Amino acid sequence: MSEAQTQTQTAPETGTHERGKRRVLQGVIRSDKMDKTVVVEVTQRVKHRTYAKFVLRKTRYKAHDERNEYRTGDTVRIVEDRPRSKDKRWRVQQLVERPK
Repeated sequence: MSEAQTQTQTAPETGTHERGKRRVLQGVIRSDKMDKTVVVEVTQRVKHRTYAKFVLRKTRYKAHDERNEYRTGDTVRIVEDRPRSKDKRWRVQQLVERPK
């Protein structure tokens, strides 16, 4: 047996699996009418390819809210999650700001 084969066989296995980086976005809740689901609108500034001017892009994501604790107008942070339904692949991580 060569040295390389011996080293790979004797290397101890830790058994810990590193989870991939999950995307985190921040946005405002636009709808909370569904049960355990909120619609979060995320606004991003992107540079226009031709005119080199910044434009606002708004995207809406459906996020899981287990206890129905967030309301319309709240600013929240959402994180990528496993698919929970046809459209829902995000969950609310934390409340950032509640309007007065």
